[in-house]
Amino acid sequence: MTGVFGAAPTVSSSLPDFPWDKLTEFAARARTHADGIVDLSVGTPVDPTPEVAQQALRDAADSHGYPITIGKLALRESIVGWLERTCGVQGIGVDGVLPVIGSKELIGSLALHLGVGKGDLIVQPELAYPTYEVGAALAGAEIIATDSLTAIGPRTPKILWINSPSNPTGRVLPVEHLKKVVDWCRERGVLLVSDECYIECAWDEDNLPVSVLHPDVCGDSHDGILVVQSLSKRSNLAGYRAAFVAGDTRVVAELLAVRKNLGLQMPDPQQKAMAAALDDDAHVAVQHARYAARRTVLKAALEGAGFTVEHSEASLYLWTTKDADTSCWQLVDWFADRGILVAPGEFYGVAGKNHVRVAFTATDERVAAAVERLSA
Repeated sequence: MTGVFGAAPTVSSSLPDFPWDKLTEFAARARTHADGIVDLSVGTPVDPTPEVAQQALRDAADSHGYPITIGKLALRESIVGWLERTCGVQGIGVDGVLPVIGSKELIGSLALHLGVGKGDLIVQPELAYPTYEVGAALAGAEIIATDSLTAIGPRTPKILWINSPSNPTGRVLPVEHLKKVVDWCRERGVLLVSDECYIECAWDEDNLPVSVLHPDVCGDSHDGILVVQSLSKRSNLAGYRAAFVAGDTRVVAELLAVRKNLGLQMPDPQQKAMAAALDDDAHVAVQHARYAARRTVLKAALEGAGFTVEHSEASLYLWTTKDADTSCWQLVDWFADRGILVAPGEFYGVAGKNHVRVAFTATDERVAAAVERLSA
């Protein structure tokens, strides 16, 4: 394949196929159900954006000047306060946090912005959010999918991604494992990046997620560590593209330098709405209760229909399987016949070939419809 000007291959030709394009046929069939489709294939919020964020956005509508990439001081202070209050992070300052225009943008561009390139290695979880692979491809780096540090081999990665709570499985990594990964990366000079976007979406009181920036994991230093956080799920702010990265001040400064040159600036109104949402815990509790109720009834319906739900102690998904002889695409087909669209586990790695990811981010009415169909 030639590029736009007839020479080198295009950037897009080096990227993996966009997974959800493969669901078109199943979505069309699900839509033919007499009561319409129940789309449980994506984790997009359907509930209202909290009023505290909406009001902050309205109040900031007169925004005539350019924003700054580093973000307003008030926003960075809100980020620091949230990390301390919610995640138990200690000793982080405003120079260790940076707002970004959605976590997906940061994840996809991180390797490129940090100078990772051809011949370099990136490690991601065995089952993983597809954008880690996209980021490696954009940078021209090699990527290995594994949950075993020993399986990485003799090469030293530039970046090691972990994701707890996991998308797609909802698995929570214990403190002992997180500490082991931190120590391993520090011994080798590997940048550890922890995607913690679902850290407030936890359902098992005996297995709560812990940030890698917590002192029980990283000690009294954040060196060699970044975390990625998002307000899309916990505050229904997906449309605002409100996220941030935090951790090692030297790496944050390097990202800032690159992003300033590229003009990657979160608009001021969104910054103020983001700060308002971070400062308010009440709406998070309300949304958590909504999701907990949907999860409870959907999980029971899946199990009643003969499915097994594995992990899923956190995140907004139920990691579901039938048996080792049934492929994820057979399961997608089964659900589509009942007007329900789910995501095949293969989207997240070959280890998901017998699973589907079932989101519980649909409305109460649509979740109830799915429960009725599964019960039938």
